[in-house]
Amino acid sequence: MVSLGPRAIKECINTRFAGREPWQVAAITATSVLAGVWVWNIVFQPESIVSRGKKFFFRMARKIPAVANKINKELSKISSDFEKDVKERMGHTNYNRVLQVKGKSKEEIIEELKKNLDLGHYRWDKGFVSGAVYYFSPELINLLTEVYGLASYTNPLHADIFPGVNKMESEVVSISTDLFHGSSKACGTMTSGGTESIIMACKAFRDYGREERGITNPEMILPRTAHPAFEKAAFYFGIRICYIPVDPLTTSVIIKKVKQAINSNTIMIVGSVPNYPYGTMDDIEALASLGRRYGVPVHVDCCLGGFLTAFMPQAGFELPPFDFSVPGVTSISADTHKYGFAPKGSSVVLYSKPEYRHYQYCVTTDWPGGVYGSPTINGSRAGGIIAACWATLMYFGLEGYVKSTRKIIETTKYIERELRMIPEIFIFGKPITSVIAIGSEVFHIYRLSEILNDLGWNLNPLQFPPGVHLCVTHMHVAEGIADRFVQDVKNTVKIIMNDPKSEVKGKMAMYGKSQSIPDRSIVSDFTKLYLDSTYYVPHEANSSN
Repeated sequence: MVSLGPRAIKECINTRFAGREPWQVAAITATSVLAGVWVWNIVFQPESIVSRGKKFFFRMARKIPAVANKINKELSKISSDFEKDVKERMGHTNYNRVLQVKGKSKEEIIEELKKNLDLGHYRWDKGFVSGAVYYFSPELINLLTEVYGLASYTNPLHADIFPGVNKMESEVVSISTDLFHGSSKACGTMTSGGTESIIMACKAFRDYGREERGITNPEMILPRTAHPAFEKAAFYFGIRICYIPVDPLTTSVIIKKVKQAINSNTIMIVGSVPNYPYGTMDDIEALASLGRRYGVPVHVDCCLGGFLTAFMPQAGFELPPFDFSVPGVTSISADTHKYGFAPKGSSVVLYSKPEYRHYQYCVTTDWPGGVYGSPTINGSRAGGIIAACWATLMYFGLEGYVKSTRKIIETTKYIERELRMIPEIFIFGKPITSVIAIGSEVFHIYRLSEILNDLGWNLNPLQFPPGVHLCVTHMHVAEGIADRFVQDVKNTVKIIMNDPKSEVKGKMAMYGKSQSIPDRSIVSDFTKLYLDSTYYVPHEANSSN
């Protein structure tokens, strides 16, 4: 290969432009620069050129009348099915379509509220649901009801008016950083949930990368099993995602491929403890080592199981290091409203040092209404939720959390052990906390979910590859629940094996077929239709004013 020096390049350019007028040289130069910028903008976007190419192809295909008509017909049918499902769940209940002229009495409101809460057929209070409700105790509910009532009018935005709410939030953050072995510099904020915690971490490291490292085309490296909240953050903040596959046996991210993906635009590396689909964990020590080597922040997503993993060593269960005790871990997200047992609407995002948290903040200095700053997405926040989260931590204490963790992990390991003895199914990877993901090479695993659903169980479907998982909560530790689940799985497998090649039917059939649709925008469309159905309100019929 011949290397051209400066003189050779100069002679080449002069030769190419020989005999041209100045305006032609200027025009060619400007056109070349504009073309280069255009190509650069096409190639270096948050979404890969391959992904955008596929979307463009399918978007053009959907403009063909015959194709568009067929797709619209199917989407219309799916929309009708979703609406039908909603009507079945709601029964013959009345809807308040408009604000009534006169208010209702307390008794009327409570009666209607109870009717609303009784809708649906899943027996979550009997342990038949995966995840969703992580703890239920009338005693705790009574405490939190009183706590929220006392603090319902407060707002931490007004720190001078409600300093006690800020004190409680600070204590929740301090307790959390201590549980995850942060140093005296560790800090964080409360958020409304795991998604906001993740979004805030992404925002912080995007801004940190821009201001401290000059990164204008930010990229983040994610295991393919990372929570979709990272994709949401990427969409909001213009961050390109580099997805890394997981090992098919361990379902943990492949470290070698993470290393290969790091470049000068990498603003953060993500690992999960555990990941949502399989309940397995990534090698945080290895990821943190890469982060230190290349100067890249490492975020550990503990949203699902953080308030289990924090107590597992004291409950008698070994766990590889994953938190701030690992050099190179710069941030952690963990949901207090899952295994922290706090009411829905609370989570924490934690940082190893205040400099990172500063980039999470949003500050406006030139607004006519005054200097405005907020730590999270929301300006006003519910002080009642902060107080209820704080009260929950105070209620359980270290001993209470260790005790509940021991029960949940023991129950999970019992179920996993029993399920591994069923030859027709397998467990994905090695679950570390409370999620057990089930697959099968003998029959379509969605048939298992379908039949268990008929028996009252509500499991979570997985895709690529197909699977289902049970997220064990404190609702499952009651006597007989785990045994019943195991026995129902065994009985269901026996039924399926009478005809193992039978096709999946019902709702799970649609979920299964969605994985084979190459145009993912169609899957996106009927997901949007499902979301539309959750806001269903009838027209004039069957409604009250």
